[in-house]
Amino acid sequence: QVQLVESGGGLVQPGGSLRLSCVGFGDIFTIYYMGWYRQGPGKQRELVAGITRGGTTNYPDSVKGRFTISGDNAKSTVFLQMDSLNPEDTAVYYCNAQNNFGSYWGQGTQVTVSS
Repeated sequence: QVQLVESGGGLVQPGGSLRLSCVGFGDIFTIYYMGWYRQGPGKQRELVAGITRGGTTNYPDSVKGRFTISGDNAKSTVFLQMDSLNPEDTAVYYCNAQNNFGSYWGQGTQVTVSS
């Protein structure tokens, strides 16, 4: 089992930045992939950034160049640096971890981009 706890959400003005953190607990050494997803009002949940244990990252075009995912294996933590935020980035952001036994989700953290 893997438990994930996100933090770092909040209210930010357009053009601003936020940094989200996700700390893993439990069988963290079995994780081979972690990602950040988001779900905006009336929208489906979508991937915004992913990272493998080896450090390979992937992003959709909508956030490429603005969002950066990084990991600290020693602290079992994954970060999402979000820059140049715009109102369309408003959503609940979820941390996800995958191992050979399943997919695990955090409780989510709200990000609101508004003036």
